[in-house]
Amino acid sequence: MADQPRLLEGLDPEQRQAVIAPRGPVCVLAGAGTGKTRTITHRIAYLVQRGLVAPQQVLAVTFTARAAGEMRSRLRALGAAGVQAQTFHAAAFRQLRYFWPRVHDTPMWQLTDNKFRLVVQAANKVGLSTEKEDVRDLAGEIEWAKASLVGPEQYPAAAAAAGRDVPVPPEQLSKAFAAYEQLKNRAQALDFDDLLLHIAAILEDQPDVAEEFRSRYRSFVVDEYQDVNPLQQRVLDAWLGNRDDLTVVGDANQTIYSFAGASPKWLIGFPRRFPEATVVRLERDYRSTPQVVALANQVIGAARERPAGTRLKLVGQRPDGPQPDFAEHEDETQEAEAVARGIAQLAKRGVPLSEIAVLFRVNAQSEVYEKALADAEIPYQVRGGERFFARAEVRQAMAALRTAVARDDGAQDLPATVRDVLREVGLTDEPPSGGAARERWESLIALVELAEELVETVPEADLARYVAELDARADSQHPPTVEGVTLASLHAAKGLEWDAVFLVGLVEGTLPIQHADTDAAIEEERRLLYVGVTRAREHLRLSWALSRAGSRRFRRRSRFLHGLVPDDHPAALPSRAKQREQLPRPSKPVKPRCRICGAPLVNTMDVKLGRCADCPSDVDEDLLTQLKAWRSERARQLKVPAYVVFTDATLTAIAEQRPTDESALVGISGIGASKVQKFGSDVLALVQGERPDMR
Repeated sequence: MADQPRLLEGLDPEQRQAVIAPRGPVCVLAGAGTGKTRTITHRIAYLVQRGLVAPQQVLAVTFTARAAGEMRSRLRALGAAGVQAQTFHAAAFRQLRYFWPRVHDTPMWQLTDNKFRLVVQAANKVGLSTEKEDVRDLAGEIEWAKASLVGPEQYPAAAAAAGRDVPVPPEQLSKAFAAYEQLKNRAQALDFDDLLLHIAAILEDQPDVAEEFRSRYRSFVVDEYQDVNPLQQRVLDAWLGNRDDLTVVGDANQTIYSFAGASPKWLIGFPRRFPEATVVRLERDYRSTPQVVALANQVIGAARERPAGTRLKLVGQRPDGPQPDFAEHEDETQEAEAVARGIAQLAKRGVPLSEIAVLFRVNAQSEVYEKALADAEIPYQVRGGERFFARAEVRQAMAALRTAVARDDGAQDLPATVRDVLREVGLTDEPPSGGAARERWESLIALVELAEELVETVPEADLARYVAELDARADSQHPPTVEGVTLASLHAAKGLEWDAVFLVGLVEGTLPIQHADTDAAIEEERRLLYVGVTRAREHLRLSWALSRAGSRRFRRRSRFLHGLVPDDHPAALPSRAKQREQLPRPSKPVKPRCRICGAPLVNTMDVKLGRCADCPSDVDEDLLTQLKAWRSERARQLKVPAYVVFTDATLTAIAEQRPTDESALVGISGIGASKVQKFGSDVLALVQGERPDMR
């Protein structure tokens, strides 16, 4: 058992105040990076060590299994093994399994493993679409209703009052909701929300069960309290009864899940509910440099209304670091390429790739960054979502586009042709209001924009050329899953941190998102940016692009950046667009051409090889074999995947072109100065038939 002095070592005054607060209501308002998990685990261990509560009498709940597991590990290390640290649903499931047979005199109903099928049946029963995305949206609304303690009959009024973007008429959704509940009950099945509903009802309606439960658990801790929804709060109230031994920890400035029913009102209102509560504010930020912290304070400080529980002002505790950087780009491709270059520079300075993240608002934004990183041979992983070309709607769209190639007569311009084909798989002129349908639409419209981008480079491009380009991109963007740069949405990044963070695509219509049309929705978008900024420990770059491709259309940078960009920064100048118009237009870059037939090269793989795919290859097979063997050995020495050294396409290009000096080597696509410095002498030795020095 850890002793009291050790439990208090290394705590700042505010953390110490929270740890030693007496039993009873305690509210810890903990800003980003202020050590909230350390504080609450030390508090639990302190109460246990002093004998104020037994470990088995403490129930700590949080929102992810990962966070619960981390809490259990810390508590064991602090001598408080035996404390129950679980998610709301896991705790409710455990309690329900124990009490259900006594209350209902039957075995507990099964937790359904196929909720989607039941929602499909309910939708079909009331005449709604059973397309996958429509069913996902329907399921999402049912989950919101149950989390908000709204039944089928109350749904239309509740949805209107909450300003929900309902995917179908509310009355029809209400009927589908009722049908879903009937089908589920008939099958004697439970969904995850039922776990919470049933345990709350049992504790509320069965005094003997409630008494037994409350004799077992006497002290409660809730992490991320700003994210509780009405159903979870009802369960917490049922656990507590008329007791007040409750510690809550949260940050209202990080409330980003209101679309799922989460509300910070219980965190903000905690002192009113418990007037005698101990309230502690943690504002010392141990995660980020003072420069990052200052920017975070600026972002959240610009909010229109800030209730008392949200007025935390972080104070950086780390040594000084670089100032956050801002960058404006002509188009998204340039933005992505600049991010890839920035990542390469950080890696060269010793920042591990696993400590670098690229964060964006919507998953459809990932494609251009996947391509830029793949082209730069920088390994990456997509967190909380599939790679762009692995998404179901993208695979379906590409299948439709391949089929359409046979009937394409070139009569229409390419973007119009692509748009017409994608209408067959669900693309609409106007975006859906939100949910899965909106995500699908964003992926499809990204394919149209890729067609527009290709036409700007190759005006004569037809559908066949476009599909070939998509295939090449798909091939290049599927490296093996390795430890690398993280690509993630801002929502998926919650609770994580990295040494370096690139916040990208910061334009109006994306952040804030286009369908954020109320003051409350706009402020939640601001909190998303705040979450993104506070993920960075040291290096932070914020960027935006004025157009999707070239000068096709102009965008405006996010309103949240106003006042953040330093006045002397080039990106702060309001007249940049006008200045660009007055400057002479730069000449277009020379397009790469086939070294055999002289035709322009567009396809990524063709550019790497320096020739058209149809032109004959003069590859030196023996040299290619030696290059691959050399690459395997170098990758083993460096402990990286082989493609990080050179891709197969680059090795093939070397074996075809057989460069004899460094200038010729740099002329091969995919080989930059850093690659020449690392591997140039080895490659040139192999080309000349010599054995490279592998030491």
